[in-house]
Amino acid sequence: MFFWRKKNNPAQQEREALEDKIVHHPNEPELEPSTEYDPVIDPEFKKHELNETEEEVLSELEITPIPSVVDSQEPPRQDSDGGGWLSRLTSGLSKSSGKIGGGLADIFSKRKPDAETLAELEDLLIMADMGPQTAALLVDSLRARKFDKDNTMEEVQKALADDIAAILDKTTRPLAFEKVGDSPKTILICGVNGVGKTTTIGKLAYHIHYRDHKKVMMAAGDTFRAAAIEQLQIWADRTKCPLVSSEIGADAAALAFQSYERAVKEGMDVLMIDTAGRLHNKANLMAELEKITRVLKKKDPAIPHEVILVLDATTGQNAISQVETFKQLVNVTGLVVTKLDGSAKGGVVVALAHKFGLPIFAVGVGEDIADLQAFHPQEFARSLVGLAE
Repeated sequence: MFFWRKKNNPAQQEREALEDKIVHHPNEPELEPSTEYDPVIDPEFKKHELNETEEEVLSELEITPIPSVVDSQEPPRQDSDGGGWLSRLTSGLSKSSGKIGGGLADIFSKRKPDAETLAELEDLLIMADMGPQTAALLVDSLRARKFDKDNTMEEVQKALADDIAAILDKTTRPLAFEKVGDSPKTILICGVNGVGKTTTIGKLAYHIHYRDHKKVMMAAGDTFRAAAIEQLQIWADRTKCPLVSSEIGADAAALAFQSYERAVKEGMDVLMIDTAGRLHNKANLMAELEKITRVLKKKDPAIPHEVILVLDATTGQNAISQVETFKQLVNVTGLVVTKLDGSAKGGVVVALAHKFGLPIFAVGVGEDIADLQAFHPQEFARSLVGLAE
């Protein structure tokens, strides 16, 4: 549809111009613009729309916020829905346990354990990312039990859970947060991009500070990404823990060195140092990680006391190659496995323990602060194979 307006003839235009001069004298100041649509940004709009709030930054950075009330000296709640950690673990492992438990039901519901069914079980465990070596070990153990025709599927599940727990028990040790002499327990956190290193540090800091009542300092050693420093600053603010940081591109090793000196000076119990997410093809970042440990040892040959590698369970068997790569550069002393609730690949935890003999310090099965908890082999094994609480 087209709209048009009839043009005034020249005589009329001249007359209107003359009238305008009479009404609005040339020396008269111009009229102020209408305030009906005020061009000035309303302060309240500016506050909420142009300046991101802390919660909006958290959302944008895809980091899980923790409770805003952190002044209490009470330990953190172990659950927010009344279910308890075992319930949360079982729920978080539902994809993995559904795959393994469902597979066990398919194999053993109408057949008794024999050579054929055990071969099928081995294939099932490999598909659950336990890897061929771990799967073969578990099936050989079941075969040695000499199940007879009267054994039920639940008995096979219990036996499998016991054997998995036995593998995990061999490497299990708690992550201590006590000072080492006069030195703060210094923990270096490493891993590839996107596994949840920064979030893991924040959640650990919350638990250490409010459950164990320790003084915690964090260091933003990931000077490669601005977002990493912002994320860690948010966790520092909310957990009331001091943060040592620097500008983007700063020497991460120098920052780690300075943070250790400050932690000693301020009497900290624990120092956790974040590092840049690094991939196999980022040779400069991999070398930087080695440099951080080398520089820290100039202060004390014993530090870092722990080097924790954070792994994303959704990567499955790729986690094996990540451990191999990082162990070539630094002395990895333990693992934290995150995002177990987002994948059916929870069996990789068993494969990691079996292949490397490294302790699993903690596992994450959700986004809530209580969803990162110390690792308990028996609970994990039973949940993984689908046994009820």
